[in-house]
Amino acid sequence: MAQDFADLYEKFHNYLYDETKFWSPIFKKIEEISGIQRQYVVYGFGVFLLLWLIFGYAGQLVCNIIGTAYPAYASIHAIETTNPTDDTKWLTYWVVFSFFSIVEHFASIIVGWFPLYWLVKCAVFVWLMIPTSFNGSLIVYNNIIKPYFLQYHRVVDDALDKAQASANDIIESAKTK
Repeated sequence: MAQDFADLYEKFHNYLYDETKFWSPIFKKIEEISGIQRQYVVYGFGVFLLLWLIFGYAGQLVCNIIGTAYPAYASIHAIETTNPTDDTKWLTYWVVFSFFSIVEHFASIIVGWFPLYWLVKCAVFVWLMIPTSFNGSLIVYNNIIKPYFLQYHRVVDDALDKAQASANDIIESAKTK
């Protein structure tokens, strides 16, 4: 696991200093003005964000932006590549994200009383998208969602087929009248 963190830090550092990225000139300017290296600027922003999620207004909005903005960008990027592995990774993320959204909807009364909820939710989103071997979306999908899907998908498929057939019958009878 320590090696995973070291690899993640190296990827982060390389990504942050990649001259082909749009943020490179922005960070260069910030470094020139402040004299602070860009990774420390990002760490500072992370601490600010952490404090915002704990004490700030609109923590839900900030958390949902974190949980959707980068994954949406990465998903679009994955669609445009020929590598199917990244497609699977981001499809898995969105399945788990949807699962959590549904569970959260029904548990909203309980989670409203949970202190630091938006911080914890944001940390879970980051864990779900982190590009390492302990990627949360793969763990949640393989251990929670997939077993239930394999157990019940035929029942759901049959119900959907029946609903579609009923809807088609209603549409055809409406057309004839």
